Amino acid sequence: MRMMAAILFEQGKPRPYATSRPLVIEEVELDGPGPGEMLIEVAAAGLCHSDLSTIENQRPRPLPIVIGHEGAGIVREVGPGVKDVVPGDHVVTVFAPSCGDCRYCVRGRPNICPTGNAFRATGQLPTGGRRLKRLDGTPVNHNSGLSLYAQYAVVARRSAVKIGKDIPLDDAAIFGCAVMTGAGAVLNTARMEAGAAIAVVGLGGVGMNALFAAVAGGAERIVAVDTNPAKLELAKQWGATDVFLAGNEDCAAQVREATDGGLDTVIETAGSIAAMQLAIAITARGGETISAGLPNINAQVSYLHASMVSEERSIRGSYMGSCVPERDLPRLLGLYRRGKLPVDKQPHHLRSDQRGVRPAERRHGAAADAAAERLTRSKVDRGARPIRCRTASGAAFSGMKGDQFSATIAVGVFQTTLNGPSAWISPIIAGLDKGWLRCMSSA
Repeated sequence: MRMMAAILFEQGKPRPYATSRPLVIEEVELDGPGPGEMLIEVAAAGLCHSDLSTIENQRPRPLPIVIGHEGAGIVREVGPGVKDVVPGDHVVTVFAPSCGDCRYCVRGRPNICPTGNAFRATGQLPTGGRRLKRLDGTPVNHNSGLSLYAQYAVVARRSAVKIGKDIPLDDAAIFGCAVMTGAGAVLNTARMEAGAAIAVVGLGGVGMNALFAAVAGGAERIVAVDTNPAKLELAKQWGATDVFLAGNEDCAAQVREATDGGLDTVIETAGSIAAMQLAIAITARGGETISAGLPNINAQVSYLHASMVSEERSIRGSYMGSCVPERDLPRLLGLYRRGKLPVDKQPHHLRSDQRGVRPAERRHGAAADAAAERLTRSKVDRGARPIRCRTASGAAFSGMKGDQFSATIAVGVFQTTLNGPSAWISPIIAGLDKGWLRCMSSA
């Protein structure tokens, strides 16, 4: 079948992306699902910091590639051997596919199964091979076995988890990365107990979901740290007991003084070395620093090893929130249903309907308002199905099939004019050049 997709041909193009335009909207061929695979219609895809890192060449990938690894959709076709899902089922995608047989999988740690890294490096599906190609026959690589910045995706059965149809798909999308990574770091990696004192450094999509999980898990004291004062205000609204501005030179000293020597558990989610060093600095004696943020693949952090030994501190990584997706996604979605993981409250949130694109009540900031205004002014085909995108920090944007959709594209990763009834815009990403996504990280 033919569809439209956003293809990355070159990594490391300079900012502003509205000028350099690293993503290209192009019609591509998508083969049908093979054994152990399924075709999903992408209903929503998130912009995770890891997608931005791919664009920036922080993580080299085989090119050309259709990026996008956080999303939700509807099953449209299943390949031979797939028996437990049927067309019409709703699914959340999983960016770290697992084999089910290695020593990590059998010990309940499929998130660190080597399968994911192996196929991510080659641009293939976990089932082998590629299903994407350009119209001239040139193969196009898959991103994390998914490639969700497209209308459809063929994925391995193990790369998706079936969910209830009562969950809005644009909310469900970020459970595939931001929620699992943030909430899982608190509930699984840290195994936080009720009454604990915990800090979250970095309040992007991952960090905010770590905050939600700390509140849901009954933490007595929750310290939130970020460079953005607006995010600190939101953190206070959503349950943080203390907030500190990371840009202050004496931030670490302030936190240690306010918490009698630091926190027992500190979760770092920003994916930067400065954030990690701050997280280590505010960890108390006997405490644990957990990093869920992914920096540049060559980045290194230093610490005083003697202090780690004599004060019995520990430093741990947390990948995909130490989650078993088949086990944890239903649990996390259950918390969402009960209002304990209120991802729908996150800011920069625009929703679409058949009449066009409008800002939701909880939009945040002049930049979001301006983007909403440009979206609303755009001429769209009122009968078209909306294509939704949501950033890991809560930003949801929509493209429409329609006669013209050009006004908003310039504020995002790419800039183009699409004409004709078959035109389609992949997830519209607003605010990259304004730094909205600085404190997010995951896959």
